[in-house]
Amino acid sequence: MRKLLLAALALLIMTGSAIAQTAAPEGAKVYFIEPADGAVVSGPVTVRFGLSGMGVAPAGVENAKTGHHHLLIDTKLEDYTAPVPADDNHKHFGGGQTETTIELAPGKHTLQLLLGDHNHIPHVSPVESEVITITVK
Repeated sequence: MRKLLLAALALLIMTGSAIAQTAAPEGAKVYFIEPADGAVVSGPVTVRFGLSGMGVAPAGVENAKTGHHHLLIDTKLEDYTAPVPADDNHKHFGGGQTETTIELAPGKHTLQLLLGDHNHIPHVSPVESEVITITVK
């Protein structure tokens, strides 16, 4: 058993990653249907996700040319080769959801959509929206 664990560790060190990234189809895009960049909104904020060139599949379901949404709030993703973190700034929609309602404090906020594969890892090349800025009244 120990030899097997050491072999697995050596493989991880040589490859640099335990999980391979999934390729995105050329031209795939994720975007905000709402809110619009620069919008002034009242809370709670409804966010609707748009996707073209790919389909939506829940986390854990490996289908070609699919992924599921992640919403980045007031943050940028640091590591595109690892699963997207799950916290207050990185919201997961692994059930295949295409919209949400979120509570944000009054003030300016940045939002970005990022598609993840069945393992929550961004595709190669990443399918991510432009960063938008909204103001919550």
